[in-house]
Amino acid sequence: IMLTALVVHLVAALAAPLLVRRAPRLAPWLLAAAPLTAAVVVTRLWATVAPGDVRLDLPWVPELGAALALRADGLAALMVLLVGVITAVVVIYTGRYLAGHPRLGSLLALLLLFAGAMVGLVLADNVWWLFVCWEITSVTSFFLVGFKHNDAGARDAAQRALLTTGAGGLALLGGLAVLVVMGLRTGLSAADAATISVLIGHGEALRLDPLYPLALGLILAGCATKSAQMPLHHWLPAAMAGPTPVSALLHSATMVKAGVFLLARLHPALGGTELWTALLV
Repeated sequence: IMLTALVVHLVAALAAPLLVRRAPRLAPWLLAAAPLTAAVVVTRLWATVAPGDVRLDLPWVPELGAALALRADGLAALMVLLVGVITAVVVIYTGRYLAGHPRLGSLLALLLLFAGAMVGLVLADNVWWLFVCWEITSVTSFFLVGFKHNDAGARDAAQRALLTTGAGGLALLGGLAVLVVMGLRTGLSAADAATISVLIGHGEALRLDPLYPLALGLILAGCATKSAQMPLHHWLPAAMAGPTPVSALLHSATMVKAGVFLLARLHPALGGTELWTALLV
């Protein structure tokens, strides 16, 4: 059932251009149902099943411990609710804000793809799946910020955002890889070492590992870049070159929450040390 939260966004994104052409006034309202459906499905699951028991695990590359693993706990449910409700409102607003625009369908499709990636990110229980969704948000953000592609300023802003968040993504990838190595050194299997819910249960051993400062530094760099924290914030003001709905969804409400969310998710595994506190403060 949790896979529905991802599938509805993909279906809605693919249908958006056709719906806008056939029913331009009604299309935004119909498309807004996709993120709302995801929010209802996940929060209902979390509310009716014991936290931590709501899981989906589809093998991807078992040798590397990579899987499409989703887990709905309280933090994930809260974030899916945030993303779903705000995306629905922004999609409806976009229909009026850009009414009659020849590329309205494309913009709505990109917004829904981005929202789907955010839902996948917050539900992720596998570090490699989390990274894939993390990068999809960066790529969709690039196209959204550069939506006015005839404007040189918008193109430059999109490139700056992609280069900055892309560099942060590489740092995050390195940090996650080191984290998995640390998990393997505690005796976990490849699959368990890449499973977030397992890693956060071995926080004491991970924090004692000599690789801990390296993993923490790389992961914090990725989070700070995504959430536009100083001194890695310069891409965010330029990204306001995108249409107002883009700024409302990506840069005010959802994408910049991704780094904060990941820190909260990994806090049981990496937090509570003097290094963690000093770097974050």
